[in-house]
Order: sequence, then structure tokens, then C-alpha cells
Amino acid sequence: MWFVFALAATAGWGFADLFYKKGTDETDKYSHLRIAVWVGLVMGVCAVCLLPLAESGTAVLSIGNLIRYSPASLSYIISMVIGYAGLRYLELSIISPVQNASGALSAVVMIVFFTVTGRYTDIAEEFDILSIIGTAAICIGVVALAIAENRAERPSDPNLRRYRYGAGALIFPLLYCIFDTIGTAADGIILDEQTGLGLGEIDIIILYGLTFFAVGAVAWLFLLFREKKPYNPFRDKYKGIAAGFEEAGQVLYVYAMAANPVLSAPLIASYCILSVILSRVFLKEKLSRPLTAAVITVIAGIVLLGVSEGLSA
Repeated sequence: MWFVFALAATAGWGFADLFYKKGTDETDKYSHLRIAVWVGLVMGVCAVCLLPLAESGTAVLSIGNLIRYSPASLSYIISMVIGYAGLRYLELSIISPVQNASGALSAVVMIVFFTVTGRYTDIAEEFDILSIIGTAAICIGVVALAIAENRAERPSDPNLRRYRYGAGALIFPLLYCIFDTIGTAADGIILDEQTGLGLGEIDIIILYGLTFFAVGAVAWLFLLFREKKPYNPFRDKYKGIAAGFEEAGQVLYVYAMAANPVLSAPLIASYCILSVILSRVFLKEKLSRPLTAAVITVIAGIVLLGVSEGLSA
């Protein structure tokens, strides 16, 4: 069943990307906050529904657990909200592959840090030929994306905000990568069997969902304060559909990883390929040849990193 779960998780996150983009209003400066409200609502409801399955019972809801898991959950949430904001300025075909490059970018940071501190040998054995090639491909692809995006011709219509910043708009998916990497590192510490919180995967989904619900509530209150009227999320159907696919992918990801982490990880990590395909089919996105080549390079690097991780696990 691991393959079914992994494939379904991949499809869930790929379609979530599609509907995030369809639900993004490029003229609405609070569009990302409206998406956060919807995602928080869906994740909060699912967290409550999953409580009977919690491995630690109702103890999972302790204030201590919520506080100790907050560094990881907030890092993930910040990365996602930044990603929602980036959808106003970049095509989905570009933003999804760059956001999924967090593994390579975190590897570069590690290499630089350990090299500067004279401890490169401590991590040298962690990098095989596939991971090195994959990391290099992603870095080259991201740089190529920046160059190609900066040189791309842009319509003069000021309402098309996605064309306003050019290569500068890549800051959104790059910041996503940074905060996603922080969240992943925090998860590794928190889920460690010896030093962690002693929580299972479902417990983590519950804590994450409740934290996102709280963030969504704060976003709703902010919109109420700024716009002087309550935001009704049920009028934004695409945002709601995206939130549903997001949570479905999250739950299926946990079950896939629990069943077969070695083979599930590289498959799910490449869901941005589906996002790119869906953006071409349903959003009619068209990239120039240089942008297309750069995106393919980034995706190839992500696949190589996933295969490397699977072979080494």
C-alpha cells in the first residue's frame, strides 16, 4: 500500500499547487492571508477529527507539546504563507520547483558552514555522487532561472503584478526554502527517539494542524481589522479546494513514509513535476526556452537528490 499512499500524496500536493495558483488574486495584497485562513480552517478541523488516533491520547494537546513543537510548525507555516505570497508574482511552473529545492540549498549551507569551521570531513561521507550532481544541478538551475526571468519580456499592464519584480520575485520561493529547511531540522530534533518529544506521526499532524488553525485565526482577525468587515472564506472555492488537497497530501505522506520511507521519499519529493504539468494543462502557462531549460534542470536535481536519499536510507 505504500505506493498507493505515496502516489496519492504526490497527486494531493500537485493539485494543491494548482488550486493555490487558481485561487490567487494578483491584485489582492492580502491574497496569501486569505489562503492561510482556509488552510488553517481545514487543518484545524482535521486535527480535531484525528484526535482519537493520537498515539499519546489527549496528552498530545498539552501546552508543553504545543510550545515545544511550535519552532517546527511555525517554520513550516511561515514558509507556506511566503509561498502563497509568491504566487502573485511568479508562474506556478517556476515557483513550485524552486520551493522544492530546499534540500539542495540546505546542503549548500551545511557545506559552507562545515568548510569554514574546518569540519568538512564530518559531513563528507553524507554526500555521494548523485547528491553532489543533484545539488549542483539545482543551484545552477536556480541561478539560470534568475537570469532568464530577469531578461524575460514583460507586458506593460501595471495590473499584472507578477511581472513587476522580475528575478527579484524569486526571493519568495528562496525564503520558502530557508524556513522549510529550518522546520525540517526542527522536526528531526523533535522526532528523535532519544531526545525528542516521544510523539508519533499522527500526533505531529494534530499539533501542526492546531498551530495552523491558530495562525489562520490571527490572519482572519487581521483582515477584519484592516478591511473593517469579516472575511467569508466560503466565497473563495479554489482556496478551499487547495486547502483540502494540502491536508490530504499531508496525511497520506505520513502513512506512506511510515510504510516505506526509502522509496516513498524520492517519489513524493518530485511532486513539483506534476505541478508543472498541471500548470501547463489547466493554467496555460508558457515559459520561454531558457526558463523551461532552467526549470527542467532544477527538477532533475530534485529527482537525483530523492534517488540518492532513497539509495542511502
